[in-house]
Amino acid sequence: MKKYLITANPSYFQLRKYMPDFALYRDKKNENYAIEAENFVQMCKPLIGLHVLLHQDYKLAAKLGARGVHLTSKQFDDIPKAKALGLEVIMSTHTHDEVHVAEAMGADYVTYSPIFASPDKGEPKGVEDLESIVNMTDVNIFALGGIISEKEVQEIEQTDAYGFASIRYFL
Repeated sequence: MKKYLITANPSYFQLRKYMPDFALYRDKKNENYAIEAENFVQMCKPLIGLHVLLHQDYKLAAKLGARGVHLTSKQFDDIPKAKALGLEVIMSTHTHDEVHVAEAMGADYVTYSPIFASPDKGEPKGVEDLESIVNMTDVNIFALGGIISEKEVQEIEQTDAYGFASIRYFL
C-alpha cells in the first residue's frame, strides 16, 4: 500500500520518519509559496524514489523539477496541460463521476475523499464505497480523509485501493 504525505510544513525529519512514496507540498495561504516549494523540491531530492508533487500549479511544478502536480477538483482541464509538461497528475475527486472523468482525461492517480470523517469535508463515503469505485476503474486511487491512525490504514488495506493519503496521519 502506497503512502502519500500531504503537508504545508514539510520537514526532512518527517519525510525520513515515515518514508512516504509520495509527498505533496500544499500551503494555500503562503505568499511565498514558490520559494517554499523550491525548498521542498530540493529537500526531497536525496530521497530516491519519492514522488515529489506541488499543489495546483503545474507550471511551477515543471519549472522546479517536481515529479508531478496534485490538481484540485476544479482543475480537470489542466490535466492534459500538466501531462504535456511531462508531469504525473494526481486529481482530487469526490464522486464516482469525477474519478471516471479524471481517468478519461489522463490522470495517473486520484485521491477519493472523504473516506472517514474529516473536519469540514462532508459526509464520509466509507470503505465500501471506496472499494466500489476501485473496482470500476483502472486509475490508481488513494483513499483520503480522516486517516489518522493505523486503524484507518488497516481498513484501507482491506480494499484494493492503491494507497492512502493523509495530513494528520503523518504528524
